[in-house]
Amino acid sequence: QVQLVESGGGLVQAGGSLRLSCAASGRTFSTYDMGWFRQAPRKEREFVAGIRWRGGYSWYADSVKGRFTISKDNAKNTVYLQMNSLKPEDTAVYYCAARLRLGGDFTSWGQGTQVTVSS
Repeated sequence: QVQLVESGGGLVQAGGSLRLSCAASGRTFSTYDMGWFRQAPRKEREFVAGIRWRGGYSWYADSVKGRFTISKDNAKNTVYLQMNSLKPEDTAVYYCAARLRLGGDFTSWGQGTQVTVSS
């Protein structure tokens, strides 16, 4: 099992930036992919960005392409989400997640961090 702890959320004005961090511990050597998801009030949780733990291949939801960047530091067992040009519709609780195999479910989740973008 992998334990995940997010940090870096907060309140920012539209057009601003935030960087989220996700510190992983436990069986990190068995991690295949890491991902960021978000859930806005009264909406379902949605995928934001993902990154391969070994190699660094990344992919994004269309809604954040060109604005968000996912990255990792394997030595620190940490994944980041740099969010630029934030919009009010980016307001949500952001969750970090891990999965252990290609195509599998994301089975380890953090507690979430709130991001609020004011207009």
